[in-house]
Amino acid sequence: MLTDVTQELAIFLRTRRERLDPRDFALPERRQRRTPGLRREEVAELAGISVDYVVRLEQARGLRPSAEVAEALAGALRLNDDERAYLLGLAKRHTGDKAATEAAESLKLLVEDLSPRPAMVMNHRFDVLAWNDEMAEVLLDFAELPERRRNAVWLCLLHPEVRERYVDRDRVVREGVAHLRAAWAAHPGDQVLAGLIAECAAADEEFARLWAARDVRFNARGDKVLKHPRAGEIALRFETLRPLQSPDQLLVIYRGADARSQAAMAQLNRGKARRGHDARK
Repeated sequence: MLTDVTQELAIFLRTRRERLDPRDFALPERRQRRTPGLRREEVAELAGISVDYVVRLEQARGLRPSAEVAEALAGALRLNDDERAYLLGLAKRHTGDKAATEAAESLKLLVEDLSPRPAMVMNHRFDVLAWNDEMAEVLLDFAELPERRRNAVWLCLLHPEVRERYVDRDRVVREGVAHLRAAWAAHPGDQVLAGLIAECAAADEEFARLWAARDVRFNARGDKVLKHPRAGEIALRFETLRPLQSPDQLLVIYRGADARSQAAMAQLNRGKARRGHDARK
């Protein structure tokens, strides 16, 4: 399921080369093409590197291109911003792949201060490290889950309640897999992350298919629509921020995407407050 970084770099370069249409490039026609995409010598010419170097990269012979060469390949292959970042992540020499297991104290306080907007803190594996009551109200109470199950990707894919909440679940799963692949490229030595990927692939055929497609995405903002058991359908807009002093952690903030959804969330918060009041009696 998972390849090592050198093999993944080889496969990624080859698949991106093969998807290109030669007619989009001002290249001389040398001979009839028998395979799709550009030839290796054409990529080498566009990137300004040797054909032998491209061959060795695509054959996973242990090479790790410099940032300059990776940038040249990204331009030659016409990678989008997310794919370029993925390629640079694969080319990087990694010194450590530990994930934060606890949110920074200042971020915990900020999450509480962001109420009534739902907010949470995640690490690069998408483990949920801190959340406010509003986030628990929108998704589920993470405190009721074992720590190893407080993971946004696992919940979306495999939790029987959460997986049914997404109206456009196919898109959410597709984007989630693309985010996870980007995280793996940046942290290929993280064995816990590798275990999560293997578990999801074994349990969900769609995940395995999407993982093999090697789509990559770094989506820091967007929209999701949830079917909430008490509030009905809620359209949410999210923003993901990376704190400068805790760059290994992500702060995610939700808000209602329209007036009806904002009213539904306000109703949820009032219900939460009433339940809290009744519990204190």
